[in-house]
Amino acid sequence: MNSYVKSWIELVSSCRNEAEAAPMKQYMRNQFDFLGIRGPKRVELFKEWVHRNGLPPLEELPEVVTSLWSMPEREYQYTAIDLLVKMQRKLEKEHIDLLEWLIVHKSWWDTVDGIAPNGAGYLFQKHPELIASYADRWIESDPIWLQRSAILFQLKYKSRTQESLLFRYIQRRSDSDEFFIQKAIGWALREYSKTNPEAVRDFIQSHELKPLSRREGMKHLDKLGNIQSKEREG
Repeated sequence: MNSYVKSWIELVSSCRNEAEAAPMKQYMRNQFDFLGIRGPKRVELFKEWVHRNGLPPLEELPEVVTSLWSMPEREYQYTAIDLLVKMQRKLEKEHIDLLEWLIVHKSWWDTVDGIAPNGAGYLFQKHPELIASYADRWIESDPIWLQRSAILFQLKYKSRTQESLLFRYIQRRSDSDEFFIQKAIGWALREYSKTNPEAVRDFIQSHELKPLSRREGMKHLDKLGNIQSKEREG
């Protein structure tokens, strides 16, 4: 195993907390084992680890990340994502294959939602030519986690959002019965409505969406409408 990963295992092993691990595992529907290290403590340990060891060389990043991904406890996958985010600006187009691999292995919303807007979103913005080769394929793929990633990768784009692309992906999966796809559609619409509320309102009103997607997508718009109504009354 990579020595860099070994140093992390040594650091966190002494912090294992079985009392915390049980409810953490239960929260994730018993799909993954946990060390029992809550988020704030893990962030603290991560900072200490990076301070001691620095960041891995870029050429070693895939090995480090996949080694962490192979570990049974979920905190190791979270650490892999933390590393990717920390080294985000160093990522190059060839790393998109690594991100795709991570999305479809040990998949659940907690890891996918870290990778899609942070890793994939960054690379697609830096190398937009990748969108046609990857995101366009993801939205048509069988794994729902690739579909969800295609819908969510623009989550942090704000005014740089490719609106027609976002709406096209949503329309492609708007009839999905999958909870995580319906939720992703609503989340993407809600987030973009903070940048372009009228476009989102028009889209929701003119397209057939699942109730969950519509409800989630309208949350910010409803809040905005309530504020505007109170201002008029005042």
